[in-house]
Amino acid sequence: MKLNPKTKIIATVGPASDSLEKLETLLLSGVDIFRINYSHGSHENVAAIIKNIESLNLKHKKHATTLCDLQGPKLRIGEVENNGILLNRNDQVVFVTKPCIGSKERLYMSYQEFPKDVKAGESILIDDGKIKLEVIDTNGTDKVTAKVIYGGLLSSRKGVNLPNTAISLPALTEKDLIDAAFALQSGVTWIGLSFVRKASDLKPLRDLIHKMDKSAYIIAKIEKPEALAELEQIISAADGIMVARGDLGVEVPFDQVPMIQKEIVKRCLIHAKPVIIATQMLESMIENFRPTRAEANDVANAVMDGADAIMLSGETSVGDFPIEAVQAMDRIAHWTENHGFLYYQNMIAPDHRHKFFLRDSICYNACRMAQQIGVKAIVVFTHSGYTAMRVASYRPEANVYVFTNNAYLLDKMQLLWGTQSFYCPELGNTDEAVTLSIDILKKEKLLCLHDTVLHIGSMPVEMHGSANMIRLSKI
Repeated sequence: MKLNPKTKIIATVGPASDSLEKLETLLLSGVDIFRINYSHGSHENVAAIIKNIESLNLKHKKHATTLCDLQGPKLRIGEVENNGILLNRNDQVVFVTKPCIGSKERLYMSYQEFPKDVKAGESILIDDGKIKLEVIDTNGTDKVTAKVIYGGLLSSRKGVNLPNTAISLPALTEKDLIDAAFALQSGVTWIGLSFVRKASDLKPLRDLIHKMDKSAYIIAKIEKPEALAELEQIISAADGIMVARGDLGVEVPFDQVPMIQKEIVKRCLIHAKPVIIATQMLESMIENFRPTRAEANDVANAVMDGADAIMLSGETSVGDFPIEAVQAMDRIAHWTENHGFLYYQNMIAPDHRHKFFLRDSICYNACRMAQQIGVKAIVVFTHSGYTAMRVASYRPEANVYVFTNNAYLLDKMQLLWGTQSFYCPELGNTDEAVTLSIDILKKEKLLCLHDTVLHIGSMPVEMHGSANMIRLSKI
C-alpha cells in the first residue's frame, strides 16, 4: 500500500484533469483533496466531477474529499481590442463602470462601486501586479482617471487588485451564494471563502450551511491586508485557513509574504485549525515536466513550516503535466518529512486560560509521551474531530490513526496533517475499542508485533467531546 506524506496534497481540477481516468491517476499518485474552482466551469461539470470522485473512493476504498472554492468579489477589467493593448509609462487611462471594449484610453472595470471607494494616490494593480497604475481623480459615480506607473501588454479580463482601497463589496457575492448552495446540496465537505477581510465575513456562509442543515466546513482564504489585522479572530471563526499567496502577494509587499506565511501557520497550529499553503508552488510545471529548484525549496519550506496541506492550482487544472506535478509534490513532501521535518520537537503547550485546557493538556502530554517513548502509532477515538485536530496540531512523529463512529468526519480528516481515518459504527467499551483498533491496524499492515501504541479518547468511549484517557499498549 502506497503511504502518502503526512502533509496532505490538494489538486485543482480543470480541463487537464477532470476526466475519470485522470482523476483516478491523480488519486493514486497522492492527492488527498480535489479543489473545484467556482471561478470556472458550470454546475453540471462540478456535479460530474464530484460524482466521479465518489465512485473512485468506493473503488479504491479511499476518502478523498472536495474543496469547493468560491470566486468571491474578484475584480476584473473587461474585453480589450486587438487581443491586447500596450500601456506605456505615464499613459492616462479612464476606468468606466459601463461595459465597453477596452483601449489605451478607456477600460471597463467590473467593480461598480470603484469610483466611490477609490481615492487619488491609491494604486491599481492588474494581471497579478504586472501592470501598476495610480489614481489621479475620480468623479465618484462612474469614472476613474489613472496614470500608468509600470506598463506592459494588457489582455482581456485580467484581474485587478486594489491594495490601498477599502472595498465595500461583501466577501460573499450573489454568485457565491448560488454556488455555495449547489456545493452544499452536492455534499461537499469544505468550502473556500475568498477575500475574507474580517471574522464577520464568514457569518453569511455559516448561516447558509445551518439553514440547509449541512455539515460543511469553511476555509477562510487570507489574501487581503485587512485580514492580517484580524487574523486571530478569523482563525477562531473559520474551520481552516488558506494562505492564498497569489492575491496576497500582490496586495501586500512581496518581501513580507514568506514571514506572513510562517506566522499564519504558527497561529493555526496554536488554534488547532488546518492550514493550506497555495499558489505558484510548482508553477513552472504548467509547461515543464519537472519543477525548478526554487519551487522544490518552496514546497519543502511549506512542509517544514508545518502546513497541513500544500496545493496545486494551474499545474493540475490547465497544465501539460498534472500527474507529474502531483508526483513531484509527493516526492518533495516525503523526502522532507523523512530527512528534515523536525516540527514535532517544537510542540506549543496549551494555554491554561483556554476553555478546553484540560482536554488540550491530555492531547499535548500524550504527544510528548509518544515522542519520549518512541511509539509507532497514536490512535484517536473521536466523534466531533476535535481531539484529532488537537493531536495533529502538535505534529507528532508517530503516525496518527483516527477511529470514529461519525461517517462524515472521514472526509474532514483528509485535510488534517498526518491523519488516516477509519469508520467504526460500534466502538463498544474502552477495552473493546482498543482491541478493535489494534486488530484493524494489524490487518492493514500499519502495526506489527512488538509495536507500541498510544490511545487517546474518552472513558467511557461513548462520552463524546471529553478526551480524558491515555493508554499505552504493546502489540
